[in-house]
Amino acid sequence: MKFVTFEKPDGTFRAGWLLDQEYAVDMYEASSGILPSNLLDFLENSESNLEKVVSFSFTKEQKGVYPLSELRLKAPLPFPRSFRDFYAFEQHVKQARENRGLGMIPEWYEIPVFYFSNHLAIKGPGEAIVKPEACNWLDYELEIACVIGKEGRNISANQADEHIFGYCILNDWSARDLQRKEMKVGLGPAKGKDFSTSIGPWIVTKDELEPFRAGKGFNLSMKATVNGRLLSEGNMKDIFYSFGEMIERASAGVTLIPGEIIGSGTVGSGCILELGDQVHRWLKPGDRVKLEIDHLGVLQNEIIAEER
Repeated sequence: MKFVTFEKPDGTFRAGWLLDQEYAVDMYEASSGILPSNLLDFLENSESNLEKVVSFSFTKEQKGVYPLSELRLKAPLPFPRSFRDFYAFEQHVKQARENRGLGMIPEWYEIPVFYFSNHLAIKGPGEAIVKPEACNWLDYELEIACVIGKEGRNISANQADEHIFGYCILNDWSARDLQRKEMKVGLGPAKGKDFSTSIGPWIVTKDELEPFRAGKGFNLSMKATVNGRLLSEGNMKDIFYSFGEMIERASAGVTLIPGEIIGSGTVGSGCILELGDQVHRWLKPGDRVKLEIDHLGVLQNEIIAEER
């Protein structure tokens, strides 16, 4: 199933799932209030709520079912409980460090590392991304994210799949010049990632990806284009640390709760920092960035200037 959050013609915001790829079900309206109106509440009891969804049989003629053409898709999880972003693709780490004259550090192979980003700055498909006024090196990052759907603490890697609700595309927008300066102090990234992260266009439940499982990930082609020009190509199966290993690390001594997002980090070749600005300049207002991952859809955003 593909879960979405959307704005209806009357201006209300609701959540539900896709029906026949051309319609969306307002799960609250269609279930007469049995299911919640937003995805965060749905995730609080995701297992029992999914059972209820399966028990319903909806057609496009029923109440609460709308053509996608009448709706405006938003971030599928507009206000996640938290957002941790990992650093799980070896090719990206190696190349990005090499571009700065640095070698790999042994510790990267010992533990999957992450940072917390701004979970209150989530954007959805088609939403504008405001370039921070002080930023001159704006970058995209092609990633995949998982959404936690079951509470757990000290979760082992081989049990982590029980706690995953689904997956979506993630663009971890980065102000590289701000990030570079602040990380010299020994902390971060922080302000360089503070302004925006986009996800969507929907969250695909984990069962849909099982047929594509390969290595520590899934055989999913990942691409990024800027203004129609293909810049990044990778595959999720090349990931060094599995989402299970990431969840094991994140939940060590910590309780993960439904509605938290965990990002994979950038796939190899998945950003300008790694490619080099001789391949493509840093992003500027007017640029359109499109990320595409097999079976997860397309996520596109346009850069705009900060209003004064």
